[in-house]
Amino acid sequence: MRLKNKIIGITGAGSGIGKATALALAAEGAALGVSDLNGEWAAQVAQEIRASGGQSAAWTLDVTDARAVETVVGEMAARFGRLDVWVNNAGVSTMNRFVELTERDWDYNMDVNAKGTFFCSQSVARQMFKQPPDPASGLRGKIVNLASMAGKRGNAPFLAHYVASKFAVVGLTQATAGELAPYGITVNAVCPGYVVTSMQAREVAWEAGLRGVSEARVRELYVADTPLGRLETPEDVARVIVFLASSEADFITGVSLSVNGGSYMD
Repeated sequence: MRLKNKIIGITGAGSGIGKATALALAAEGAALGVSDLNGEWAAQVAQEIRASGGQSAAWTLDVTDARAVETVVGEMAARFGRLDVWVNNAGVSTMNRFVELTERDWDYNMDVNAKGTFFCSQSVARQMFKQPPDPASGLRGKIVNLASMAGKRGNAPFLAHYVASKFAVVGLTQATAGELAPYGITVNAVCPGYVVTSMQAREVAWEAGLRGVSEARVRELYVADTPLGRLETPEDVARVIVFLASSEADFITGVSLSVNGGSYMD
């Protein structure tokens, strides 16, 4: 087990990539602090981990609420003794033509995707500062952010505001990696492509309406844009996050790793 005795907190873990990641991390021996805006979903994931013999507890968390973030980070650290890894997974999207996007669209995406990552990373870094370094690696902790292919490739139709928020996550990853490295904290990101989740299902419906085509056609376009020839699964992303959380990635920081089947090649 690559993550035995590690304590990991994760946001947005009630469904999709977050749930798959929580389960994958737990399968590698980590104890999980599971959080989500939907507290019932978080509790269900924590229960699933415990039913499989793992350790987990759940919290309801709105990542756009700085005080709530501080509280949850503190409670997780108190419950488990420390935080070795934090995964900033919580994210949202909406879709529309650029000229029809509203201030509400902009704020919603930027608040959850960018500001939420900022609030959580800042609070977790403060917690990790207080922790003694791991004797084996010399690290005090790791932060893994969920960015997106849209954080590297701007030509994503109907997603200008989402693109801006994910470019912000990639930039924040690099900036914080440099600043936190002297304290023994690594910061990396993953950039998924077309992942089959409930969030993607909503996007497919929106894009079909905006393009005036069927939802099946939109999915065909996604597959055609993926050289490996299929849509991505949450587990494809989860496996890479497990790697970044493990000792195998102890000397990696400031990287935004593309996990998209070749849709965007760095």
